[in-house]
Amino acid sequence: MTAPRLDDQLCFALYSASRAVTAAYRPLLAELDLTYPQYLVLLVLWEEGRANVGRLCERLHLDSGTLSPLLKRLETVGYVARERSAEDERRVDVVLTTAGKRLQGKAACIPERLLAVSDMSLDEIVALRDAVQRLSDTVLANQ
Repeated sequence: MTAPRLDDQLCFALYSASRAVTAAYRPLLAELDLTYPQYLVLLVLWEEGRANVGRLCERLHLDSGTLSPLLKRLETVGYVARERSAEDERRVDVVLTTAGKRLQGKAACIPERLLAVSDMSLDEIVALRDAVQRLSDTVLANQ
């Protein structure tokens, strides 16, 4: 039996693709003075409007120790605020400020700009995303 080859490994292809895509985002996000993880937090808030820390951790697959400094930085620059939940005063929700909502318009071009550097069609990108998501969901469900 021969040893596995690096280039034949799905894990390495996913790892390499993740690094390449994240690197492609970097200059686009630098224009907005955001890091990639901060952008992900904002994507959830632009989608959901408000979310508590637990919900953000769940959506982003992050622990609260990793998420808290991201939220503090976004709060410091004025994109998010923390508010007591109307349903449960013990819970704190993260909400977009006016500046955070305005930033959504500035960031709207990012997916299109990333698509332009991918040399793939939108249909190919969507199919790839769906396949990777299915793989992720299945692996997580079987752990």
